[in-house]
Amino acid sequence: MGEGEALGGGNIAPVVRVGDTVRRETGPWTPAVHALLISCEEAGVDGTPRVRGIDEHGREILSFLPGEVLAGSDVQWSRDALRDAARLLRRIHDAGAPLTRRSLTWRAPVHRPAEVVCRNDFAPYNLIVRDGRLVGAIDFDFASPGPRIWDVAYLAYRIAPYAEDAERFDPGRHGSPDERVALLVEAYGGPWSVADLRAAISPRLDELAAWTDEHARATGRDDLRGHAAMYRRDADRLRA
Repeated sequence: MGEGEALGGGNIAPVVRVGDTVRRETGPWTPAVHALLISCEEAGVDGTPRVRGIDEHGREILSFLPGEVLAGSDVQWSRDALRDAARLLRRIHDAGAPLTRRSLTWRAPVHRPAEVVCRNDFAPYNLIVRDGRLVGAIDFDFASPGPRIWDVAYLAYRIAPYAEDAERFDPGRHGSPDERVALLVEAYGGPWSVADLRAAISPRLDELAAWTDEHARATGRDDLRGHAAMYRRDADRLRA
């Protein structure tokens, strides 16, 4: 079938498109990730990759979601995209929640209380838009059980946004980050206040910064050290 087309992203391992499928490396975590994706399919969650098996090279086969990533798109900061992202995350959380009661091997650490299976990187660069609307999410390899707010806080950090690198975000046009968090929580259907979400972001970024520094040491990628430094600055600013 050929080697296929290398796709963007894939910071941890190469991602290749072959026809209407995506191929990537497998590992001890793959059965757990596939269980999550199958749970989403069985629950009727549109917009998540479908599991198609393992190929002759030992790579997983997932369905390809056509479109472009939300990050950098014309609708990145639209309120509709924010609400749609929150609603999709809620559906994924609800579909995967029963898996927290199973003994599965995950690639990322488990956080307590393990209420749902967190995507752990549910952000505009992993969300897909088509014809101006958000239609899906990709790259579930680092999913693992955790509290709902762990995932929602990182989405808020990236889409409210509180991130230092939020290019082209205009509070005058798009609403203030706090206003947008209130919309996000309403769309998700969560019990949290804006203050709750803001408080949850800093420990999330602390852990992400530590992981990013370790990955930078392992790969020699200096750009990752810059990312880790930004996460710490943002965490400190939110704490202040």
